[in-house]
Amino acid sequence: MRGNQKNKNYIIKWTPEFAYAIGLLTTDGSLSIDGRHINFTSKDKELVETFCKCLKLKNKIGRKSRGEGKEKKYYQVQFGNVKLYRWLEKIGLTPHKSKTISALKIPNKYFFDFLRGHFDGDGSCFSFWDKRWLNSFMFYTYFISSSVSHLKWLHSRIESLAKVRGSIREYTKGAWRIQYAKRSSQILWKKMYYKKDIPCLLRKRRKIENILKIQAQVAELADAAA
Repeated sequence: MRGNQKNKNYIIKWTPEFAYAIGLLTTDGSLSIDGRHINFTSKDKELVETFCKCLKLKNKIGRKSRGEGKEKKYYQVQFGNVKLYRWLEKIGLTPHKSKTISALKIPNKYFFDFLRGHFDGDGSCFSFWDKRWLNSFMFYTYFISSSVSHLKWLHSRIESLAKVRGSIREYTKGAWRIQYAKRSSQILWKKMYYKKDIPCLLRKRRKIENILKIQAQVAELADAAA
């Protein structure tokens, strides 16, 4: 599917790979005002390559700068597909979406694939542990957006499908985040990474796997000390 290629016969079908790509587009993608072109940009070349693979794109991955910076440290792919563009608008994505995006039409079956893409685009996790205190090991998961309306929708869907509840707080000026603590994070990670062979940003998955290894070690130490 090349930028100048007609795409009337392009098939749009929900799959885990497609849902993941929609999650990436929701966070780091954009729709051009021309009604045709779609762009995905990331600092991670691996993420752009995975995005292309999920949508079966053959377009060249380019480099770009952002803002006033001249250094081209971002990777991007841009392609034209009127059919997909119009479909994206129907599910809730629009040009200049960052502050206006709200609810999206994502099937329950593929929601956690979508959520994994959302996490790889604009999510994060971190942990901390004071080894003097076994019970001090904690970790959190975040989903970030410039639209509080979108985060409220995301929070509601996660609560409905995963039975966990986070808290929405202002992250920086003009941006908000949902925060999930230890137990809720474990439930979400299990649903997002439900098997090995799924598209994801490997560095984030490995970070989560490392956190879970530490959690297992802490549990063993606590059992030994009991």
